[in-house]
Amino acid sequence: DTGYFEDGIKKLIATREKTEVVLKTLGFSFPKSGANFIFASHEKIPAKEIFEALRENNIYVRYFALPRIDNYLRISIGTEEEMNRLFAFLQE
Repeated sequence: DTGYFEDGIKKLIATREKTEVVLKTLGFSFPKSGANFIFASHEKIPAKEIFEALRENNIYVRYFALPRIDNYLRISIGTEEEMNRLFAFLQE
């Protein structure tokens, strides 16, 4: 179903673009993404600290304790409700 597929892509892109705006206002930086995730780093708070706080609140992102990427979070683009929950937590 091409229409369903295209609608899904449009929703993902819109949600990703909104996520980019919100994350920038919260002090995150990241390369431009054309994927279904954003690879973000915060200017003041270590990624591991953010990851652990999110996990304690049942909000899941990916964190890799590897050289060169250990201060980044891989934030998958979810539903609007899921992303709004992430935004609300990060704003606190």
